[in-house]
Amino acid sequence: MNDQLITYYDDATGERTGLTAAELGVWVAATAALLSGECGLRRGSRAGVLLPPHWQTAAVLLGAWAAGIEVSFRGWGAAGLDPDTGPALDVTFVERRRVGSWLEDVPPAPYQFVLGLAPGGAPSPDVPHGYRDFPPAARAHLGTPPPSDGVAVGEAATVDGTTFGEYGAAAAAVAGARGIAAGDRVLVDTAACEEPLIWLMAPLTAGASIVLCSNMDRSRWDDRITSEGITRFL
Repeated sequence: MNDQLITYYDDATGERTGLTAAELGVWVAATAALLSGECGLRRGSRAGVLLPPHWQTAAVLLGAWAAGIEVSFRGWGAAGLDPDTGPALDVTFVERRRVGSWLEDVPPAPYQFVLGLAPGGAPSPDVPHGYRDFPPAARAHLGTPPPSDGVAVGEAATVDGTTFGEYGAAAAAVAGARGIAAGDRVLVDTAACEEPLIWLMAPLTAGASIVLCSNMDRSRWDDRITSEGITRFL
């Protein structure tokens, strides 16, 4: 039986990375410690997340929320649109290819992290000036206990004021609409599903596990369904 909570494939490189709930929890706690301890951010601080579906993205989002930080998600589909005119951000997490792209206007922040999304969380080969490499920065905090105070349902989860309770209810509604239930193993084509409410929070809220597939090779579809025990699709 597969005990991995989140599994990531990149069919272009052959990468497969899998994390159990406990292993993902270690990364989440480390990310929360990086933000709260090292960066000195507090509940109500704001994080900009410009990342695709990936296990490292899950660590960033869940770690920020564990620290009580409000998240502004901006998918690749928003590239080329008007820059974000919302409240100032305290930290940003950006996919490497989006830094310096003529299509992108990355919002500034006092703390800036870049993610090369290298296999296994390996260091990024090219870190732009003014940024820190997220995986090594978070790895320095691995083993830190998770936040003990948790978050309240009435606290804001996103910069637009959506509370954790409202966000959780929306995730549960998505899971219900997609037929996702406890024990399901959900296959996600990352090219077709950017929003973390759908690919991350809906399955987790329902008690399902996630298999993310980047650069999906359709010729491997049947084998992957069998080998991963897939029961639902996104």
